[in-house]
Amino acid sequence: MAKPNLVKSAALTSFLLASVAAAQAPPDANSAPNPYRRVEDFFKMPAGRTMGSSTAVRVDKEGHVWVVDRCGANDCAGSKLDPIMEFDAHGKFIKAFGSAQLLFPHGFFIDQADHLWITDGHVGKGIGDDVLEFDRSGKLLRTLGKPGVSGDGPDTLHEPNAVIVSPAGDIFVSDGHEEGKGNARVIKFDKNGKFVKQWGGHGSGPGQFEAPHTLAMDSAGRLFVGDRGNNRIQIFDQDGKLLAIWTQFSRPSGAYVDAHDILYVTDSESRNPEGYGHHPGWKRGIRIGSVKDGIVTAFIPDPETDQDGKVTTAGEGVTADAQGNVYGAEVGTPRVVRYEKK
Repeated sequence: MAKPNLVKSAALTSFLLASVAAAQAPPDANSAPNPYRRVEDFFKMPAGRTMGSSTAVRVDKEGHVWVVDRCGANDCAGSKLDPIMEFDAHGKFIKAFGSAQLLFPHGFFIDQADHLWITDGHVGKGIGDDVLEFDRSGKLLRTLGKPGVSGDGPDTLHEPNAVIVSPAGDIFVSDGHEEGKGNARVIKFDKNGKFVKQWGGHGSGPGQFEAPHTLAMDSAGRLFVGDRGNNRIQIFDQDGKLLAIWTQFSRPSGAYVDAHDILYVTDSESRNPEGYGHHPGWKRGIRIGSVKDGIVTAFIPDPETDQDGKVTTAGEGVTADAQGNVYGAEVGTPRVVRYEKK
């Protein structure tokens, strides 16, 4: 079991020391058992269509699995395909919608009303760089940000990565996909979509981000921010107070907390070579553990073992259903993979 590498808010003076210790993977970083088996071709796509790149997969209250792909490719620009797809619990295709409304769907969340929230990370021709809320029928209910307008203000976004809605209805968006430039912040909106506050900024210090790539929330209301460029998860309260920093879940592209406070984190980028994704000794895959103690108890390794020359393999998005099946949404393959308990 990977032991938690924690920096708690009461001891943030130890942050630099912990960062140095985390630079090289500990001996047990990749040793947690894998109790899952991989299921190939679980999702039955409609005739004539193949799955595009995706970072977006979630399960609704009925147990239906929703996937938002990039229109059979890695971008929806110019495509007439519907990127938002609904499948039943057995992987049978039900319906799709969203044509011409998204350029680069990225983050995805399903709220308590089964509304679908999707971030669009590209911008052009009057759409994108925003967050869209749909109902299950495909009706657009709300937009956060200004479609087709990039910015760093309270009502503009640039390359938003993820969105999550608290049980009270507050909306959190992680904004900024590039390391060292553009935005690097978490924004809080109230239930009416009114800007409340933001925090972050570029850097590797406590509370700073380099590509805040994913969001999750536990039953206590703590906000888990996957600070991918810094190879860590930062945990905040809902007012932006830093509570802890975890490095034991590796380089987080996607994160999800289930109803039992089990945390699923997928690493799609760790690489040994210097440069982008440098995270020596850490293997790509999905790490699983409880938010109560931060201990990694399971690891689903990326089947692609030669990763040094590849920027992305394994899942960038991750979720789990009520039965404990895990889903990884992959960009490089592209596909969405189901993992079942052995």
